[in-house]
Amino acid sequence: MYSYCFTGIDSAYEAPDEPELRICTVDSSVNECVQSCVNVLEQAEIVPKSAVDYVEELFVSANEYDTVSKEAHRLPSIEITKLDTQWLQILSEGWASPLKGFMRERQYLQTQHFGCLLDEGLKNQSIPIVLPVSSADKDRLVATGSDITLKYEGKVLAVLREPEFYEHRKEERCARQFGTTNKNHPYIKMIYDSGDWLVGGEIQVLERIKWNDGLDKYRYTPNELRAMFRELNADAVFAFQLRNPIHNGHALLMQDTRRKLLERGYKNPTLLLHPLGGWTKDDDVPLPVRMQQHAAILKDAVLDPASTVVAIFPSPMMYAGPTEVQWHAKARMAAGANFYIVGRDPAGMPHPDGGKDLYEATHGSKVLTMAPGLTQLEIVPFRVAAYNKVKSAMDFYDPNKKEDFEFISGTKMRGMARNGVTPPEGFMAPTAWKVMCDYYQSLPKQS
Repeated sequence: MYSYCFTGIDSAYEAPDEPELRICTVDSSVNECVQSCVNVLEQAEIVPKSAVDYVEELFVSANEYDTVSKEAHRLPSIEITKLDTQWLQILSEGWASPLKGFMRERQYLQTQHFGCLLDEGLKNQSIPIVLPVSSADKDRLVATGSDITLKYEGKVLAVLREPEFYEHRKEERCARQFGTTNKNHPYIKMIYDSGDWLVGGEIQVLERIKWNDGLDKYRYTPNELRAMFRELNADAVFAFQLRNPIHNGHALLMQDTRRKLLERGYKNPTLLLHPLGGWTKDDDVPLPVRMQQHAAILKDAVLDPASTVVAIFPSPMMYAGPTEVQWHAKARMAAGANFYIVGRDPAGMPHPDGGKDLYEATHGSKVLTMAPGLTQLEIVPFRVAAYNKVKSAMDFYDPNKKEDFEFISGTKMRGMARNGVTPPEGFMAPTAWKVMCDYYQSLPKQS
Protein backbone atom coordinates (compact mmCIF):
# COMPACT_ATOMS: atom_id res chain seq x y z
CA MET A 1 0.00 0.00 0.00
CA TYR A 2 1.36 3.40 -1.00
CA SER A 3 0.23 6.78 0.26
CA TYR A 4 0.76 10.00 -1.69
CA CYS A 5 1.00 13.54 -0.42
CA PHE A 6 0.26 16.46 -2.74
CA THR A 7 1.76 19.77 -1.71
CA GLY A 8 -0.85 22.49 -1.49
CA ILE A 9 -3.71 19.98 -1.44
CA ASP A 10 -3.34 17.61 1.52
CA SER A 11 -0.20 19.19 2.96
CA ALA A 12 0.89 22.76 3.49
CA TYR A 13 2.37 24.59 0.51
CA GLU A 14 6.02 25.44 0.95
CA ALA A 15 7.27 28.07 -1.47
CA PRO A 16 10.64 27.16 -3.08
CA ASP A 17 13.58 29.42 -2.26
CA GLU A 18 14.74 29.74 -5.88
CA PRO A 19 11.91 28.82 -8.27
CA GLU A 20 12.74 28.34 -11.95
CA LEU A 21 9.47 30.00 -12.88
CA ARG A 22 7.04 32.42 -11.27
CA ILE A 23 3.54 32.72 -12.72
CA CYS A 24 1.10 35.47 -11.80
CA THR A 25 -2.20 33.68 -12.36
CA VAL A 26 -4.22 36.81 -11.57
CA ASP A 27 -2.88 38.77 -14.55
CA SER A 28 -2.46 35.89 -17.02
CA SER A 29 -4.87 33.69 -18.92
CA VAL A 30 -4.86 29.92 -18.50
CA ASN A 31 -3.17 29.55 -21.90
CA GLU A 32 -0.47 32.08 -20.97
CA CYS A 33 0.23 30.22 -17.72
CA VAL A 34 0.49 26.93 -19.57
CA GLN A 35 2.83 28.42 -22.18
CA SER A 36 5.07 29.84 -19.46
CA CYS A 37 5.54 26.30 -18.14
CA VAL A 38 6.06 24.92 -21.65
CA ASN A 39 8.70 27.59 -22.34
CA VAL A 40 10.76 26.33 -19.41
CA LEU A 41 10.44 22.73 -20.62
CA GLU A 42 11.44 23.77 -24.15
CA GLN A 43 14.51 25.62 -22.90
CA ALA A 44 15.52 22.48 -21.01
CA GLU A 45 15.02 20.50 -24.26
CA ILE A 46 12.34 18.36 -22.63
CA VAL A 47 9.70 19.26 -25.21
CA PRO A 48 10.22 20.41 -28.84
CA LYS A 49 10.03 24.05 -29.90
CA SER A 50 6.79 23.29 -31.71
CA ALA A 51 5.11 22.85 -28.32
CA VAL A 52 5.57 26.55 -27.58
CA ASP A 53 2.70 28.74 -28.73
CA TYR A 54 4.63 31.85 -29.69
CA VAL A 55 4.85 34.35 -32.51
CA GLU A 56 8.32 35.57 -33.35
CA GLU A 57 8.55 38.86 -35.20
CA LEU A 58 11.57 39.40 -37.45
CA PHE A 59 12.16 43.12 -36.95
CA VAL A 60 15.57 44.50 -36.06
CA SER A 61 15.77 45.42 -32.38
CA ALA A 62 16.12 49.10 -31.47
CA ASN A 63 19.70 48.70 -30.27
CA GLU A 64 20.70 46.99 -33.55
CA TYR A 65 18.83 49.27 -35.92
CA ASP A 66 21.58 51.77 -36.76
CA THR A 67 24.17 49.04 -37.33
CA VAL A 68 21.93 46.88 -39.54
CA SER A 69 20.61 49.90 -41.43
CA LYS A 70 24.12 51.09 -42.32
CA GLU A 71 25.07 47.56 -43.34
CA ALA A 72 21.94 47.24 -45.51
CA HIS A 73 22.83 50.38 -47.44
CA ARG A 74 26.25 49.02 -48.45
CA LEU A 75 25.34 45.38 -49.20
CA PRO A 76 24.50 44.17 -52.72
CA SER A 77 20.76 44.44 -53.24
CA ILE A 78 17.85 43.16 -55.27
CA GLU A 79 14.61 44.94 -56.08
CA ILE A 80 11.63 42.82 -55.04
CA THR A 81 8.06 43.03 -56.34
CA LYS A 82 4.94 44.19 -54.53
CA LEU A 83 3.89 40.54 -54.21
CA ASP A 84 7.27 39.66 -52.65
CA THR A 85 6.91 42.62 -50.28
CA GLN A 86 3.53 41.34 -49.11
CA TRP A 87 5.16 37.99 -48.30
CA LEU A 88 7.98 39.87 -46.53
CA GLN A 89 5.33 41.56 -44.38
CA ILE A 90 3.80 38.16 -43.58
CA LEU A 91 7.18 36.82 -42.45
CA SER A 92 8.24 39.91 -40.53
CA GLU A 93 5.05 40.10 -38.45
CA GLY A 94 5.16 36.41 -37.49
CA TRP A 95 2.14 35.07 -39.37
CA ALA A 96 4.26 32.17 -40.65
CA SER A 97 6.05 31.35 -37.37
CA PRO A 98 8.35 29.51 -36.92
CA LEU A 99 9.75 30.59 -40.32
CA LYS A 100 12.55 33.09 -39.84
CA GLY A 101 12.85 34.11 -43.48
CA PHE A 102 12.18 33.09 -47.04
CA MET A 103 12.33 29.32 -47.31
CA ARG A 104 15.57 27.51 -47.88
CA GLU A 105 15.41 24.44 -50.09
CA ARG A 106 14.97 22.02 -47.17
CA GLN A 107 11.95 23.94 -45.86
CA TYR A 108 10.57 24.33 -49.37
CA LEU A 109 10.72 20.57 -49.98
CA GLN A 110 9.02 19.85 -46.65
CA THR A 111 6.19 22.21 -47.57
CA GLN A 112 5.81 20.87 -51.10
CA HIS A 113 5.85 17.19 -50.16
CA PHE A 114 4.45 17.11 -46.61
CA GLY A 115 2.57 20.40 -46.15
CA CYS A 116 4.46 20.87 -42.89
CA LEU A 117 7.71 22.09 -41.39
CA LEU A 118 9.42 19.22 -39.59
CA ASP A 119 12.74 20.36 -38.13
CA GLU A 120 11.46 21.82 -34.84
CA GLY A 121 8.52 19.54 -34.35
CA LEU A 122 5.59 19.36 -36.75
CA LYS A 123 4.11 22.73 -37.84
CA ASN A 124 1.52 23.06 -40.58
CA GLN A 125 2.84 25.09 -43.52
CA SER A 126 0.86 24.08 -46.57
CA ILE A 127 2.10 26.77 -48.96
CA PRO A 128 5.67 27.80 -49.82
CA ILE A 129 6.84 31.31 -48.93
CA VAL A 130 9.70 31.86 -51.33
CA LEU A 131 11.60 34.67 -53.05
CA PRO A 132 12.14 34.27 -56.82
CA VAL A 133 15.14 35.93 -58.49
CA SER A 134 16.33 36.13 -62.08
CA SER A 135 19.33 34.20 -63.37
CA ALA A 136 21.20 37.49 -63.83
CA ASP A 137 20.58 38.55 -60.22
CA LYS A 138 21.46 35.09 -58.98
CA ASP A 139 24.81 35.09 -60.82
CA ARG A 140 25.60 38.61 -59.62
CA LEU A 141 24.77 37.88 -55.99
CA VAL A 142 26.52 34.49 -55.86
CA ALA A 143 29.70 36.20 -57.07
CA THR A 144 29.64 38.57 -54.09
CA GLY A 145 29.24 35.78 -51.54
CA SER A 146 27.62 38.20 -49.11
CA ASP A 147 24.30 38.87 -47.44
CA ILE A 148 21.66 40.66 -49.53
CA THR A 149 19.60 43.79 -49.07
CA LEU A 150 15.95 43.61 -50.15
CA LYS A 151 14.46 46.78 -51.63
CA TYR A 152 11.00 47.72 -52.84
CA GLU A 153 10.64 50.78 -55.07
CA GLY A 154 14.15 51.75 -54.08
CA LYS A 155 13.50 51.67 -50.32
CA VAL A 156 15.66 49.42 -48.15
CA LEU A 157 13.38 46.98 -46.31
CA ALA A 158 15.44 44.07 -45.00
CA VAL A 159 18.65 42.08 -45.00
CA LEU A 160 18.60 38.42 -46.05
CA ARG A 161 21.36 36.47 -44.29
CA GLU A 162 23.53 33.66 -45.73
CA PRO A 163 21.50 33.34 -48.94
CA GLU A 164 20.91 29.90 -50.44
CA PHE A 165 20.00 29.71 -54.14
CA TYR A 166 18.13 26.78 -55.63
CA GLU A 167 16.23 26.07 -58.82
CA HIS A 168 12.67 27.35 -59.14
CA ARG A 169 10.98 24.32 -60.65
CA LYS A 170 7.80 26.13 -61.58
CA GLU A 171 5.79 23.35 -63.16
CA GLU A 172 6.38 20.99 -60.25
CA ARG A 173 5.64 23.72 -57.73
CA CYS A 174 2.34 24.59 -59.38
CA ALA A 175 1.31 20.96 -59.82
CA ARG A 176 1.83 20.28 -56.12
CA GLN A 177 0.47 23.56 -54.75
CA PHE A 178 -2.52 24.08 -57.06
CA GLY A 179 -3.22 20.67 -58.53
CA THR A 180 -2.89 22.24 -61.99
CA THR A 181 -0.27 23.97 -64.12
CA ASN A 182 -2.80 25.94 -66.15
CA LYS A 183 -1.21 29.31 -66.97
CA ASN A 184 -4.64 30.95 -67.20
CA HIS A 185 -4.78 30.67 -63.42
CA PRO A 186 -3.78 34.18 -62.27
CA TYR A 187 -1.35 33.21 -59.50
CA ILE A 188 0.19 30.40 -61.55
CA LYS A 189 0.81 32.93 -64.32
CA MET A 190 2.74 35.11 -61.85
CA ILE A 191 4.84 32.11 -60.80
CA TYR A 192 5.73 31.31 -64.40
CA ASP A 193 6.56 34.99 -65.02
CA SER A 194 8.86 35.16 -61.98
CA GLY A 195 12.57 34.33 -61.68
CA ASP A 196 14.06 30.93 -62.48
CA TRP A 197 15.79 30.72 -59.10
CA LEU A 198 14.67 30.91 -55.49
CA VAL A 199 16.76 32.45 -52.73
CA GLY A 200 16.20 31.54 -49.10
CA GLY A 201 17.63 32.78 -45.85
CA GLU A 202 16.84 34.36 -42.51
CA ILE A 203 15.72 37.98 -42.65
CA GLN A 204 16.10 41.07 -40.51
CA VAL A 205 13.44 43.64 -41.35
CA LEU A 206 14.25 47.25 -40.55
CA GLU A 207 10.74 48.45 -39.79
CA ARG A 208 7.08 47.59 -40.22
CA ILE A 209 5.87 47.61 -43.78
CA LYS A 210 3.32 50.34 -44.43
CA TRP A 211 1.23 50.82 -47.56
CA ASN A 212 0.03 54.37 -46.80
CA ASP A 213 -3.39 53.67 -48.29
CA GLY A 214 -5.43 54.85 -45.33
CA LEU A 215 -5.86 51.27 -44.09
CA ASP A 216 -2.62 50.67 -42.18
CA LYS A 217 -4.53 51.28 -38.92
CA TYR A 218 -6.29 47.95 -39.54
CA ARG A 219 -3.11 45.98 -40.20
CA TYR A 220 -2.52 44.55 -36.74
CA THR A 221 0.24 42.00 -36.19
CA PRO A 222 -0.56 38.65 -34.56
CA ASN A 223 0.95 39.83 -31.28
CA GLU A 224 -1.11 43.03 -31.38
CA LEU A 225 -4.28 41.04 -31.99
CA ARG A 226 -3.49 38.72 -29.09
CA ALA A 227 -3.07 41.76 -26.85
CA MET A 228 -6.41 43.16 -28.04
CA PHE A 229 -8.19 39.90 -27.25
CA ARG A 230 -6.67 39.92 -23.76
CA GLU A 231 -7.91 43.49 -23.23
CA LEU A 232 -11.37 42.43 -24.31
CA ASN A 233 -11.24 39.43 -21.93
CA ALA A 234 -12.09 37.21 -24.87
CA ASP A 235 -12.22 33.59 -23.71
CA ALA A 236 -12.85 32.35 -27.26
CA VAL A 237 -11.79 33.90 -30.57
CA PHE A 238 -13.53 32.77 -33.75
CA ALA A 239 -12.08 33.92 -37.05
CA PHE A 240 -13.88 34.51 -40.31
CA GLN A 241 -11.80 35.11 -43.41
CA LEU A 242 -13.32 36.59 -46.51
CA ARG A 243 -12.27 38.27 -49.72
CA ASN A 244 -15.83 39.29 -50.67
CA PRO A 245 -18.41 41.75 -49.35
CA ILE A 246 -20.53 40.59 -46.41
CA HIS A 247 -24.19 39.82 -46.94
CA ASN A 248 -26.61 38.86 -44.19
CA GLY A 249 -26.03 35.14 -44.86
CA HIS A 250 -22.39 35.55 -43.83
CA ALA A 251 -23.52 37.57 -40.82
CA LEU A 252 -26.00 34.84 -39.87
CA LEU A 253 -23.18 32.28 -39.77
CA MET A 254 -21.05 34.53 -37.55
CA GLN A 255 -23.99 35.32 -35.26
CA ASP A 256 -24.86 31.64 -35.00
CA THR A 257 -21.27 30.72 -34.13
CA ARG A 258 -21.20 33.23 -31.27
CA ARG A 259 -24.55 31.96 -29.98
CA LYS A 260 -23.28 28.38 -29.93
CA LEU A 261 -20.09 29.36 -28.11
CA LEU A 262 -22.14 31.16 -25.45
CA GLU A 263 -24.27 28.03 -25.08
CA ARG A 264 -21.07 26.03 -24.53
CA GLY A 265 -20.22 28.21 -21.55
CA TYR A 266 -17.87 30.83 -23.00
CA LYS A 267 -18.45 34.25 -21.46
CA ASN A 268 -17.11 36.55 -24.14
CA PRO A 269 -16.55 34.89 -27.54
CA THR A 270 -15.05 37.49 -29.86
CA LEU A 271 -15.18 37.61 -33.65
CA LEU A 272 -12.02 38.28 -35.64
CA LEU A 273 -13.39 39.66 -38.91
CA HIS A 274 -10.28 39.26 -40.99
CA PRO A 275 -10.54 40.19 -44.68
CA LEU A 276 -7.61 39.24 -46.86
CA GLY A 277 -5.60 42.32 -47.78
CA GLY A 278 -2.83 41.18 -50.12
CA TRP A 279 -2.94 40.62 -53.87
CA THR A 280 -6.22 39.39 -55.35
CA LYS A 281 -7.27 38.79 -58.94
CA ASP A 282 -8.57 41.70 -60.98
CA ASP A 283 -12.28 40.87 -60.79
CA ASP A 284 -12.35 40.65 -56.98
CA VAL A 285 -13.73 43.65 -55.08
CA PRO A 286 -10.78 45.88 -54.07
CA LEU A 287 -9.77 46.00 -50.41
CA PRO A 288 -10.75 49.67 -49.78
CA VAL A 289 -14.27 48.99 -51.02
CA ARG A 290 -14.57 45.84 -48.93
CA MET A 291 -13.37 47.64 -45.81
CA GLN A 292 -15.89 50.43 -46.41
CA GLN A 293 -18.62 47.84 -46.81
CA HIS A 294 -17.58 45.99 -43.65
CA ALA A 295 -17.64 49.29 -41.71
CA ALA A 296 -21.23 49.84 -42.90
CA ILE A 297 -22.18 46.35 -41.68
CA LEU A 298 -20.88 47.18 -38.21
CA LYS A 299 -22.43 50.65 -38.20
CA ASP A 300 -25.81 49.11 -38.94
CA ALA A 301 -25.20 46.63 -36.06
CA VAL A 302 -25.65 43.59 -38.31
CA LEU A 303 -22.59 42.39 -36.37
CA ASP A 304 -22.00 43.46 -32.77
CA PRO A 305 -19.18 46.05 -32.75
CA ALA A 306 -18.51 45.36 -29.05
CA SER A 307 -17.58 41.72 -29.71
CA THR A 308 -15.94 42.16 -33.13
CA VAL A 309 -12.35 43.01 -34.04
CA VAL A 310 -11.84 44.07 -37.65
CA ALA A 311 -8.31 43.63 -38.98
CA ILE A 312 -6.63 43.12 -42.35
CA PHE A 313 -4.81 39.86 -43.03
CA PRO A 314 -1.84 40.94 -45.22
CA SER A 315 -1.44 37.70 -47.17
CA PRO A 316 -1.77 37.54 -50.94
CA MET A 317 -4.52 35.30 -52.27
CA MET A 318 -3.33 32.28 -54.23
CA TYR A 319 -6.61 30.53 -55.17
CA ALA A 320 -5.08 27.19 -54.25
CA GLY A 321 -8.19 25.66 -52.67
CA PRO A 322 -7.79 23.11 -49.84
CA THR A 323 -3.99 23.57 -49.85
CA GLU A 324 -4.29 27.30 -49.25
CA VAL A 325 -7.12 27.14 -46.71
CA GLN A 326 -4.75 25.37 -44.31
CA TRP A 327 -2.46 28.41 -44.53
CA HIS A 328 -5.39 30.72 -43.79
CA ALA A 329 -6.30 28.69 -40.70
CA LYS A 330 -2.71 28.34 -39.45
CA ALA A 331 -2.15 32.11 -39.71
CA ARG A 332 -5.29 32.81 -37.66
CA MET A 333 -3.93 30.50 -34.95
CA ALA A 334 -0.92 32.81 -34.81
CA ALA A 335 -3.31 35.69 -34.11
CA GLY A 336 -4.86 33.81 -31.17
CA ALA A 337 -7.94 32.29 -32.80
CA ASN A 338 -9.11 28.94 -31.49
CA PHE A 339 -12.19 28.61 -33.74
CA TYR A 340 -12.22 29.06 -37.51
CA ILE A 341 -15.29 29.44 -39.71
CA VAL A 342 -14.67 27.84 -43.07
CA GLY A 343 -16.81 28.78 -46.04
CA ARG A 344 -17.98 27.01 -49.14
CA ASP A 345 -15.18 26.43 -51.66
CA PRO A 346 -12.59 28.31 -49.56
CA ALA A 347 -9.71 29.79 -51.59
CA GLY A 348 -11.38 28.47 -54.70
CA MET A 349 -12.20 29.94 -58.10
CA PRO A 350 -13.83 28.88 -61.37
CA HIS A 351 -11.70 26.68 -63.57
CA PRO A 352 -9.39 28.91 -65.66
CA ASP A 353 -10.75 27.37 -68.87
CA GLY A 354 -14.38 27.82 -67.83
CA GLY A 355 -16.97 25.37 -66.65
CA LYS A 356 -17.08 23.96 -63.14
CA ASP A 357 -15.12 25.19 -60.13
CA LEU A 358 -11.43 24.32 -59.97
CA TYR A 359 -11.83 22.62 -56.55
CA GLU A 360 -14.65 20.55 -55.08
CA ALA A 361 -16.59 22.96 -52.85
CA THR A 362 -16.58 20.85 -49.65
CA HIS A 363 -12.98 19.62 -49.76
CA GLY A 364 -11.55 22.69 -48.01
CA SER A 365 -13.60 22.17 -44.85
CA LYS A 366 -12.98 18.41 -44.91
CA VAL A 367 -9.22 18.86 -45.26
CA LEU A 368 -9.12 21.31 -42.34
CA THR A 369 -10.59 18.72 -39.99
CA MET A 370 -7.74 16.32 -40.87
CA ALA A 371 -4.79 18.66 -41.47
CA PRO A 372 -1.68 17.96 -39.37
CA GLY A 373 -0.58 20.73 -37.05
CA LEU A 374 -4.01 22.37 -36.80
CA THR A 375 -5.51 20.29 -34.01
CA GLN A 376 -5.60 23.28 -31.63
CA LEU A 377 -8.07 24.99 -33.95
CA GLU A 378 -11.71 23.90 -33.92
CA ILE A 379 -13.27 24.12 -37.36
CA VAL A 380 -16.76 25.60 -37.57
CA PRO A 381 -18.40 24.01 -40.65
CA PHE A 382 -20.10 26.19 -43.23
CA ARG A 383 -23.87 26.13 -43.36
CA VAL A 384 -25.62 27.14 -46.56
CA ALA A 385 -27.70 30.29 -46.22
CA ALA A 386 -30.21 31.59 -48.74
CA TYR A 387 -32.90 34.25 -48.86
CA ASN A 388 -36.07 33.05 -47.11
CA LYS A 389 -38.93 34.67 -48.98
CA VAL A 390 -41.40 33.85 -46.19
CA LYS A 391 -39.28 35.44 -43.45
CA SER A 392 -37.88 38.21 -45.70
CA ALA A 393 -34.46 37.44 -44.30
CA MET A 394 -31.37 35.35 -44.91
CA ASP A 395 -31.84 31.96 -43.29
CA PHE A 396 -30.12 28.59 -43.15
CA TYR A 397 -31.35 26.60 -46.11
CA ASP A 398 -33.92 23.88 -45.39
CA PRO A 399 -34.19 21.46 -48.34
CA ASN A 400 -37.61 20.38 -47.04
CA LYS A 401 -38.88 23.92 -47.69
CA LYS A 402 -36.88 24.68 -50.82
CA GLU A 403 -39.80 26.57 -52.37
CA ASP A 404 -39.41 29.20 -49.62
CA PHE A 405 -35.81 29.97 -50.57
CA GLU A 406 -34.11 32.01 -53.27
CA PHE A 407 -30.39 31.76 -54.00
CA ILE A 408 -28.88 35.11 -54.97
CA SER A 409 -25.61 34.28 -56.69
CA GLY A 410 -22.58 36.52 -56.80
CA THR A 411 -23.20 37.12 -60.49
CA LYS A 412 -26.81 38.15 -59.83
CA MET A 413 -25.75 40.38 -56.92
CA ARG A 414 -23.15 42.16 -59.06
CA GLY A 415 -25.72 42.73 -61.81
CA MET A 416 -28.23 44.18 -59.35
CA ALA A 417 -25.62 46.50 -57.85
CA ARG A 418 -24.43 47.68 -61.30
CA ASN A 419 -28.00 48.43 -62.34
CA GLY A 420 -28.96 50.06 -59.04
CA VAL A 421 -31.58 47.40 -58.27
CA THR A 422 -32.51 47.12 -54.61
CA PRO A 423 -32.13 43.53 -53.33
CA PRO A 424 -34.86 41.84 -51.31
CA GLU A 425 -35.26 43.28 -47.82
CA GLY A 426 -32.96 41.48 -45.39
CA PHE A 427 -30.34 40.42 -47.95
CA MET A 428 -27.77 43.11 -47.06
CA ALA A 429 -27.73 46.16 -44.79
CA PRO A 430 -28.89 49.20 -46.85
CA THR A 431 -25.78 51.32 -46.26
CA ALA A 432 -23.57 48.35 -47.11
CA TRP A 433 -25.56 47.77 -50.30
CA LYS A 434 -25.07 51.41 -51.29
CA VAL A 435 -21.28 50.89 -51.04
CA MET A 436 -21.60 47.99 -53.47
CA CYS A 437 -23.80 49.95 -55.88
CA ASP A 438 -21.41 52.92 -55.88
CA TYR A 439 -18.47 50.63 -56.64
CA TYR A 440 -20.03 48.58 -59.43
CA GLN A 441 -21.60 51.64 -61.05
CA SER A 442 -18.17 53.30 -61.11
CA LEU A 443 -16.76 50.54 -63.31
CA PRO A 444 -16.66 50.90 -67.09
CA LYS A 445 -19.78 49.58 -68.76
CA GLN A 446 -19.34 46.12 -70.26
CA SER A 447 -20.25 45.68 -73.89
